[in-house]
Amino acid sequence: MPGLTFSEPVLNSMQELSDFIKTNIPYLRGEDLSFIISKFHAQTLRKKQLLLKRGQIANRYYYVKSGVMRFIYGENQELTAWIVMPEEFFTEISSFKLQAPTRFHIEAVEETELYYIERADMELLYRQLPAWQEFGRKIWESMAMRMINEIIRFQTLTVEERYREFLQQPGFMQHVSVKQLASYLGITPNALSRIRKNIR
Repeated sequence: MPGLTFSEPVLNSMQELSDFIKTNIPYLRGEDLSFIISKFHAQTLRKKQLLLKRGQIANRYYYVKSGVMRFIYGENQELTAWIVMPEEFFTEISSFKLQAPTRFHIEAVEETELYYIERADMELLYRQLPAWQEFGRKIWESMAMRMINEIIRFQTLTVEERYREFLQQPGFMQHVSVKQLASYLGITPNALSRIRKNIR
């Protein structure tokens, strides 16, 4: 913001987030970037710790610095509906947008470091910085494209083909268990084990 200055440590303490924002809006002025970063907070989750419980309302956006998060759907079965990897910006968008109770648990797959921004601060940045409106649009578009691609893959590829795609994602299989991936693929762990044996 004009007239506001922030020290270098404000940016350096969240360098990964700063780089992510600059990648999406490279023309952003340094003082505006500092103002944006000042609205974020750090949070660390233990393995299997819940970030958001079913029935709560999402009021934050998150950036994953390290670790992995997963969205869990279903009362009696833990169905992995979505997986969020490092360097992704996310929220439970239906709950966040409508301010309605979420249908998901959001859980840390492993120890995970996050940066988050409150809904009110997100709206403040939208009002005060046109560049942040562009950032928000790009994030929404990126999330929408990933969802569309997931739907298309689910409808057009075999389970084995989808599994092979996951193998090509750097580091993915190091973070997600066989049980969690099987749930994400919509099959049993035993079925996934057979697929893994067949392609070795």
